[in-house]
Amino acid sequence: MTDQSMTSEAPAQGRGKPVAERAGIPVGLKRAALLIGLIIAIALPFMVKNFTIFQLTTVMIYAIAILGLNLLTGFNGQFSLGHSTFIAIGAYTTAILMEFGGFGFYATLPLAALFCFIVGFLFGLPALRLESIYLALATFALAVATPQLLKSAPFEPWTGGVQGLLVFKPEAPFGIPLNSDQWMYFVTLVIGLVLAFFAVNLVGSRTGRAMMAIRDNPIAARAMGINIALYKTTTFGVSAAYAGIAGSLSAVVVQFVAPDSFTFVLAIGLFVGLVIGGVGSIPGALFGGAFLVYVPNIAEELSKGLAGAAYGAILLLVIYLMPAGAAGLVRAIVMKVLNRRA
Repeated sequence: MTDQSMTSEAPAQGRGKPVAERAGIPVGLKRAALLIGLIIAIALPFMVKNFTIFQLTTVMIYAIAILGLNLLTGFNGQFSLGHSTFIAIGAYTTAILMEFGGFGFYATLPLAALFCFIVGFLFGLPALRLESIYLALATFALAVATPQLLKSAPFEPWTGGVQGLLVFKPEAPFGIPLNSDQWMYFVTLVIGLVLAFFAVNLVGSRTGRAMMAIRDNPIAARAMGINIALYKTTTFGVSAAYAGIAGSLSAVVVQFVAPDSFTFVLAIGLFVGLVIGGVGSIPGALFGGAFLVYVPNIAEELSKGLAGAAYGAILLLVIYLMPAGAAGLVRAIVMKVLNRRA
């Protein structure tokens, strides 16, 4: 096909669509929204109580884990129901190094990410033989087995068994006038922004296009010369590293790690957060994290005896109202406003 024919077909592909929909959301509007969001995020810790700061920090930690899961599932097409395992590995790596190795928290964070990347990469090798629901079942089995392994006798001297391990929250350095909750909020915020920036650039790079090509059509991707095995295992490792960082942060924020904190319920929750936020949406991870933190509390306030039923009803209602996730709903609203103005 010649360049002339391609240019002549381009208008036809967008014909009939509103101007704003063809152009997409303007970059300036995205940057303005990001700037406003940053200003609000920076101001919040000085306007709310410590418990609310703890909740907001937990939202960002969940968002980091969901973002890693989104890279694996939303952009590479691999289904995982076992990311609670990598959160547990990251949390215990930090707790063990601080308890028995005398490490500071900041030194354990990259080590937890590296260790989880290696474990995720190695787990991705046998997972290459599994597809869709079979991979989901294999990872689900991993999530079910993890708490029992952490309680087992060979690991108990390191993990503390059922009693778990205590972790000390670092104070703000250099005399910065922030309490420990505010400081960890900003640490988590900075780490989350860095990881989101990395994810955006990864998805927009040649590697990201290869990941999505494997998701959309593995046979065509292989015919194009893409090393499917390498990309799948590497994506699994990167996704596990994100979960490990989230686990490391959660260990310090909660100041305690125990096997029962990383059951398959957490793994299912991360997958729910992925769907609620929007599969294949990087900003949607924040919506998913907020859903995991606040909706269970809302359900319990509605009915303490039927909190599970209330949670399920809210979940069904949200999925019905937002089939493309929260990020998709926000995008649809913005596009509708832009179309009317156009």
